[in-house]
Amino acid sequence: MLEKMFSLSGKVALVTGASRGLGQAMAVGLSKAGAKVICSSSSVGGCQKTLSELELIGNPGIEISADLSNEDSVRNLAIEALKYTGNVDILLNAGGTIARSAAVDYPMDEWRNVLAINLDASFILCQEIAKSMISQGSGKIINIASMLSYQGGITVPAYTASKHAITGLTKALANEWASQNIQVNAIAPGYFRTDNTQALQDDPVRSIDIEKRIPTGAWGEPEQLVGAAVFLASQASDYVNGHTLAVDGGWLAR
Repeated sequence: MLEKMFSLSGKVALVTGASRGLGQAMAVGLSKAGAKVICSSSSVGGCQKTLSELELIGNPGIEISADLSNEDSVRNLAIEALKYTGNVDILLNAGGTIARSAAVDYPMDEWRNVLAINLDASFILCQEIAKSMISQGSGKIINIASMLSYQGGITVPAYTASKHAITGLTKALANEWASQNIQVNAIAPGYFRTDNTQALQDDPVRSIDIEKRIPTGAWGEPEQLVGAAVFLASQASDYVNGHTLAVDGGWLAR
C-alpha cells in the first residue's frame, strides 16, 4: 500500500530545466518512481545526458526544447507535451535563471529576462497544462521556489522578486484548482551545488558563511531534492495543497 502511494507508474511528467542540476536530478527521480518524463531545456539536444540516464533506468523519456523567455515558445512546449500521450499528470517547473548586479545598477533587460523565465513561463505552463488536468480530473503541479522566497539575498533583486512571486502564485493556483483535484505546491531548495550557485561556491568567504549557517554543515546535493519531488508528484500528497516545502538542511530553522 505504501509503495503504491509513492508510485508514479502510468503517469506522464513534464520537467523544465531538465538538462542539469536540480531539474535533471528531479527528472531522473520521477523516472525512477515510474513516470514517463518529458524533459525540456532551452537548447535542442540539451537534455541528452538526462535522456541517457533515463535509458539506463529502463524508462525512456523524450525531449522538447523551449525558450522559457519567449511566451510563444512556452505555449508551444505545453502543446507539444500534451501531444506526447494526450495528457500531462505532473508539471514540474524547474527551469530558471539568475543574474547578479547591484540593485542601483541592475539592467532592466536582465530584470525582464529573469522574471520572464522564472515567473512568466511557470504561470503560462501552469495555465496551459491545468486545462488538460481539469479535463481529466486530477493533476500535480510543482513549482520551484527558493530560500529567496523568504529572504532578500544580495545583488539578486530580480531573482528574489520572482521567487517570492512563485510562492504566492502557488497558493493562488491551489485555491482555484483544489476543487478540480489538482494539487499545486512548491519546493524551496536551500543552498545546493548547482550552476546557479557557482558564484557563491567560488567565493571563499560566502561559501564558508553559508556552510556555517546550515545546521547539517554542508551544501545540498541535487539528489537530495528527489524525495520531496516524488512525494509532491504522488498520491501521498493528495491532501497537501498550496504549500511550499523547504528542503534546506535546516537553513530556515537557524
